[in-house]
Amino acid sequence: MTARYTDADADPGYLAGRTLAIFDYTELGRGFALNLMDTGYRPIIGATNENRAARARAEGFEVTTAGDAAARADVKIITLPDEQVPDLYLSALAPSLKEGDVLVFSSGYSIAFGYLEPPAFVDTVMIAPRTYGTLIRAAYETEGGFLSFLSVEQDATGRAWGTLLALAWAVGALGRGAFEITFRQEAELTHFIDQGVMPALHHLIATAAEVLVKENYPVEAAFLDAYLAGKLSAALAAAGRMGVMPALRNQALVSQYGTLSRLDRVHDLRLRRNLSDILNEIREGKFARNWADEYLNGYPRLEALLNQRERLPLWAMEQSVLESLREINALKQDGTTGEGADTAVTGNGTTADDGATYNIFQED
Repeated sequence: MTARYTDADADPGYLAGRTLAIFDYTELGRGFALNLMDTGYRPIIGATNENRAARARAEGFEVTTAGDAAARADVKIITLPDEQVPDLYLSALAPSLKEGDVLVFSSGYSIAFGYLEPPAFVDTVMIAPRTYGTLIRAAYETEGGFLSFLSVEQDATGRAWGTLLALAWAVGALGRGAFEITFRQEAELTHFIDQGVMPALHHLIATAAEVLVKENYPVEAAFLDAYLAGKLSAALAAAGRMGVMPALRNQALVSQYGTLSRLDRVHDLRLRRNLSDILNEIREGKFARNWADEYLNGYPRLEALLNQRERLPLWAMEQSVLESLREINALKQDGTTGEGADTAVTGNGTTADDGATYNIFQED
């Protein structure tokens, strides 16, 4: 079992007299910054984007250039997307690094795949939340924090773990427990889920909806039961809370029997081999090199893949269902509908304030 840490393991004294900076005010950076402020710390924001800079100023933070923030801070928290981190490091962070500085990564990617190598005289640590950046703030406010992975890649000062745990406590990363793994393990796990589990889930849901529509079930009913109503995401959330089998036992007996008695029909002998191949490509750095090329060239293949996928007739049907649900929600807000509309809206997971719809495909 890996080491586990909670709020009780942190000594805030390790942050005494330290100047913190966050690069940049991304959704993750914003969550970290606001959580730090609530804990009694006010980080500088090293801006690389004017829109994000304006938002940070409006929410009460001092905003400066990335280079200036790097020069002033001795704890540098990096929350940019992985592909942007090497440029930030070379242009803004590396020139002012000094003995005793702490580089805090929110992902193991850049270190694990060799895109940057911090000098031996700085501490190199990681706080990697196990949720989307958009949810960091809400998790802190409603649950006291979020699950996370922690790691010390380089302990130049002999105080890296103390500093890491104090900072993790301050941003809420110990609130629900943090687990120690390596930078490489974090990077490989993240991309394995993205490339192994998520494609299978996307394919399964799309195929199920296609089968139902082809067999003349109402489009609204097909999409609602496939995923839009939230039953699937609720089942996944229950598994996350109590475990897969306890969550299954919590379902109706007929659901339990239907799931287990037909499990072998969706078992594909190629799946294990395909997942192993995906993991090996990640470990060998093949995907990292491919993604670096994609970033440098302006994401041409990503755009092509998105456009190809979005042109499928299935998603036009999906959007028509969502539009119907939004109309119901709008009517409900006007006070012109009764209980039936309320049920439909609640089932779809729309919010009462803006009608936004959330489903399991939502990204940050």
